Amino acid sequence: MMECCIYRALVVCIAFVVSASATQHTVGGSQGWDVSTDLSSWASAQKIEVGDQLVFKYTTGLHSVVELASESAYKNCDVGSVLDSKNSGNDVVKLNKAGTRYFACGTPGHCQQGMKLKITAAASGSSQASPASSTSSSSGSTTPGASASAAAGVSHVTALLVTTMVVCVLVVYY
Repeated sequence: MMECCIYRALVVCIAFVVSASATQHTVGGSQGWDVSTDLSSWASAQKIEVGDQLVFKYTTGLHSVVELASESAYKNCDVGSVLDSKNSGNDVVKLNKAGTRYFACGTPGHCQQGMKLKITAAASGSSQASPASSTSSSSGSTTPGASASAAAGVSHVTALLVTTMVVCVLVVYY
């Protein structure tokens, strides 16, 4: 009986650690998903990892979120070529794998006004900053602040995970 309780406690602790490592990113920050938001600047300041979630908050009926099928569709604002469409005003997109994804507002003209997002999810634990802006540098250089911020984020997450695991082990065995 005691052995069963120990295994259950370990499973709960592991689930807690896994959920603690994911981050929710409200697209556009406090301004949300809107034509007036500088989404390119917002995206370039984010460190996005696999397992994180994008939260699109906007006025229903005025905006929507469509996931575009390709970079070409993103660049040309081809909102007729979509993988998914959302319109609740509080949409959550989980980033399940590493790579780049493309989003735009489905309202006619909004994508052309800059209401689009290119986001790259890095593998979990990667110290690489996400090249999430709508433009990229061919030189491959990054700003020192972005690199330091990315490294600090990884260190913080690693410390949180290690501390949580130690506490769980202590609770289970003592």
